[in-house]
Amino acid sequence: MSVPRHLCPAPTSRLDASPPRTATRAFARGFAAGLTSVLSLVLFGTYTGIGSLAHQLGFGLSWVLASTLLVWAAPAQVILISALGAGSPPFEAAIAVGLSGIRLLPMVVALLPLLGRARQNLRALLLPAHFTAVSVWVEALRLLPAVDRAHRIAFCNGLGCGFLTCAMTATATGFYLAAQLPALFAAALLFLTPVSFLLAVLRNSALLIDRLALALGLIIGPLLAFARVELDLLWTGIAAGTLAYAVHRLKGAFARPP
Repeated sequence: MSVPRHLCPAPTSRLDASPPRTATRAFARGFAAGLTSVLSLVLFGTYTGIGSLAHQLGFGLSWVLASTLLVWAAPAQVILISALGAGSPPFEAAIAVGLSGIRLLPMVVALLPLLGRARQNLRALLLPAHFTAVSVWVEALRLLPAVDRAHRIAFCNGLGCGFLTCAMTATATGFYLAAQLPALFAAALLFLTPVSFLLAVLRNSALLIDRLALALGLIIGPLLAFARVELDLLWTGIAAGTLAYAVHRLKGAFARPP
């Protein structure tokens, strides 16, 4: 399976001026790319809010750091902390976090073909699959085409570790600054991730189908949320994606010569 070319824009970072020649250098290059990415600033703000939220709900620092490492998805982590902080049974919280993580499956499906090669050991793909969150996915699709295929897994692991280092640092920072952070400000920090993802998708949308799906999602989503439709985010994705695909197919049919 191949990834559409419009999802793999040419890398623009100076970090990719010369492709790394060893797996160790590829990992180091990916780690540096993660730390210097503008998305690291977004992650730092988001996970500062998560650390503050965990402190306010009575969780310990080691617990919240472990949740950042293992969950590695800010919305799912907020669900976990909020659910357990409200007294929900751990089993119910686990189900909610698991359902939230399903949204990352299409990102994994889109990214793995860039990493895999013939006779690839599936165990080598487990760590990149775990690291695949919004920030890693956006930057990996942008940077991986310039990396030799033999070293892409190492580069992706380095990229994920760079972002994770930033997130862990921010989690601890927010935990210790909880007393100084107003609740409204901490909540606003959590909003940085969806806004940054929206802007990143808009930047990488090169085809009409991408832009149409994004526009339809921005229209349908608020309408379903206002109508209090359950699973509004899921239905928004299905409706917007299906309509955009239908328009794309109709355009292609009319564009064909008779």
